[in-house]
Amino acid sequence: MERVNRSRYKLTRQRSKIIETLVATAGEHLSAEEIYGLVTLEAPDIGLATVYRTLDLLVTLGIIEKTDFGDGRARYELASPGDDHRHHHLICSGCGIITEVKDDLLDDLESTLEREYDFCITDHRLEFYGRCASCRSD
Repeated sequence: MERVNRSRYKLTRQRSKIIETLVATAGEHLSAEEIYGLVTLEAPDIGLATVYRTLDLLVTLGIIEKTDFGDGRARYELASPGDDHRHHHLICSGCGIITEVKDDLLDDLESTLEREYDFCITDHRLEFYGRCASCRSD
């Protein structure tokens, strides 16, 4: 919330409720509709359009990250301050569960690519698709 206060944008009650919801669900990858559903439990007067506008603003300010896992719905999660890169994801094609991979296992590959292609990598995104243990046992 402090980052919104430091920007030229006001921290309205609606924005505050949306941020509180994102903090309360940290680690989850929620769609705008899911965030809207949670926000309206405490603030039923907040509209879906307000949620979308606020999410766009929070992405612009670097407070949250927007990711598309190929299912047609953007997902949002809190940004990790101080991280060089986004974390990676394992996405189950059976049940849709998304698991975060916190370790950056690509440091050696990045160094090789930068050296061989004279390219300065600033970020990357990596998603693995497959089936989780639960779906494989069904």
